[in-house]
Amino acid sequence: MSNVRSFEAGDVDAVADIFQRLLRKDRAPASADLKDYLGALYLGAESRDARLGSRVHVRADGTVSGFIGVLPVEMEFEGRRVLAANCGSFVSDDRDCDPFAGARLLRDVLSGPQDLSFSETSNDVSTDMWRSMRARVLGPYSLEWLRVLRPAAFAVEAAARRVAAARLARPLAKAADAVLCRRGRPRAWTYYTPLAGKADAFLDEPASDGEFIDALPLVVQGFSLRPRWERPVLETMLRHAARKALHGERVQHLVKTRSGKAIGAYLYYGDAGGIGRTVQVLSAPGQESIVVECLLRNAHERGLAAIRGQTQPALLEAMIGKKCAFLQASSTVVHSRDPALLEAMTSGRAFLNGLVGEGWTRLIGDRFG
Repeated sequence: MSNVRSFEAGDVDAVADIFQRLLRKDRAPASADLKDYLGALYLGAESRDARLGSRVHVRADGTVSGFIGVLPVEMEFEGRRVLAANCGSFVSDDRDCDPFAGARLLRDVLSGPQDLSFSETSNDVSTDMWRSMRARVLGPYSLEWLRVLRPAAFAVEAAARRVAAARLARPLAKAADAVLCRRGRPRAWTYYTPLAGKADAFLDEPASDGEFIDALPLVVQGFSLRPRWERPVLETMLRHAARKALHGERVQHLVKTRSGKAIGAYLYYGDAGGIGRTVQVLSAPGQESIVVECLLRNAHERGLAAIRGQTQPALLEAMIGKKCAFLQASSTVVHSRDPALLEAMTSGRAFLNGLVGEGWTRLIGDRFG
C-alpha cells in the first residue's frame, strides 16, 4: 500500500530524477549537482526544523513517486512568533494510475504543526488541490508584472525563445530602440524613457550582502505578518541567490535618502538585451513609487529589454502608475486554521513571495551541470 513519509537522504536520487523530468522538462538523468543541491536545500542543517520537513509519496513497492519540498520560515504576527511552512517544489509521478497521490502528500503536510502553509509557485493542478483543502488563493500576490523598456529588443527576445536565430536581429533592434526611446519623449506602455522626478532626490546604490541584510528588517516593519529572519539565515539565502545562471547578472541595490537612510531595496537578475527577473522589491510605506522608479531606471541604464517580477499588494499601485502590464503564471496559495492570520494575508498585510518563498533558491533560474 502506498504511503507518505519524511524525505530522507536515501530518497534524493529518486526525487532529483522526478524533479528533472517533470519540473525541468528534461529527460536526461539528473546531474550530481542537482542531487547535491536538493539534499543540501531540504536536508541541510540550515533548513531543517524538527517540527517540519519535506515529504515523499512512496508506492507499495517502496519506490518514490512524489515529493513536496518544505522549508520552515519563522515569522511574527502582532508580537507573537509564527511558524510557516514554505511548500515549494511539489511533484507527483503517478497522476494517471494514482490520481490522489499528490492530494495525500499535500494533506499530510497541511496537517503538520505549523501555523500557516503557503506556496508562491503553485500551478493550476496544484492550486486545485490546495483549494480542495480549504486553502485561499491570494490574487494580489499571484500576478506577475512586466515593464517593457525597449520594444524592439523585447520583440527579438520574445521571438528568440521560440527560434534562437531571432537573436541575429539584435543590432537592428538596438538601432530601432535608439529612435523609439529618445530622452524627452513621453512614456508609453511600449517603451520607457527616464524622466526627471522625485526619484532624483534619492540615492540608488549597489549593496553588499551585509548592507542588504541590515536594511531588510527596516523595510518590512509595516507588514502585520512578516518574516523574523535571523542573520545567518539571510546570509545563507543570499549565498543561494548568488547563482542564477539562466537569469543573468545579479543586481542588488539599496535606495536611500541623501542622509543615507534606506527607504527601499531591490534584487534582480538580467543582462543587456534580455528580460530581467526580480526576486524582491522592498519599500518603506509611502516610498513605493520611488523604489519602483529607481528599479526601472537601473534596468534601463543596464540595457535590459524589459523587467518582470511577482506582485505584492503594497507595490501594485506604484506598478500601475509606471505603465506595467500584468499576467498570471502561477498562484500564491495559503492555508491556515487561524482566522487572524488568514485575514492578514487576504487583506494584503502579509509579506510573502521572493525572499519569503523559494525565489531565492537555485531551483529558480540556475543551471545544474
